[in-house]
Amino acid sequence: MLDLLAEGASVESLSIEAIAARAGVGKATIYRRWSGKDALMVEAIRKLKGHPPMPAGASVRDDLVTLVSAAARLRDPRADKIMPCLVPEMHRNPQQYDMYQEIVAPRRELMREVLRRGIRTGDLRPDIDLELTMAMLMGPTTLQRVLKWNPQLSEENLAERTVDAVLAGIAAR
Repeated sequence: MLDLLAEGASVESLSIEAIAARAGVGKATIYRRWSGKDALMVEAIRKLKGHPPMPAGASVRDDLVTLVSAAARLRDPRADKIMPCLVPEMHRNPQQYDMYQEIVAPRRELMREVLRRGIRTGDLRPDIDLELTMAMLMGPTTLQRVLKWNPQLSEENLAERTVDAVLAGIAAR
């Protein structure tokens, strides 16, 4: 499935028949393991994204850099081709949107935990909006990875620069 998406197939155009043919197996083999295309898609995207990193707990900054960097640097080389084709599908298909939310929810919770710890330790202001802060942290790397929005913006240390810029605004005074 991931190879087909990386080669330009849309999620909508993929069929169990095409996936089975590409894998060199029969449709029954696919259906023995997955209930259908959506279930297969969830597992494929989970594999593509990999496991979320576990923050070390040393510092709020380092933990945020770890989390933002993981989103910016997906291990699978096909990810750069696949992730952009998933965005329109999430807007058209409520099941695909729910699938995406199911995959990223644990990652968001890890980031919330780091931010809450920063508030408890006095590193961050107690009045920050956690959800908006997470969006500000993830927005630049996601925009750059999915849309290549600004060709002048280096992705080399974008996670670190983003975390530092956001922390400058939310750090305790």
